[in-house]
Amino acid sequence: MNLQIVYNILLGICLAVAVVFATLVFVTGKGDAMSGGGSSVRTTFKGKASFDDQISRVTLYLGVAFMLLALVLDWLGTRIF
Repeated sequence: MNLQIVYNILLGICLAVAVVFATLVFVTGKGDAMSGGGSSVRTTFKGKASFDDQISRVTLYLGVAFMLLALVLDWLGTRIF
């Protein structure tokens, strides 16, 4: 597979992750989405994660995915261009 095609596919995925990430932060409010910090997850008595905990976890995963995709795109960009 051509590197340019792989680059374009990854760029599309990266843009989609960025849009979902930004939408999640704007819809839930910055305080709710960034409250957990990712280091520890607060749980209720029965062990079920609250909505805020789930949003915090999803936000952390989307942020990490975006950063990794951006690094891969940068590395591929140096090989292509």
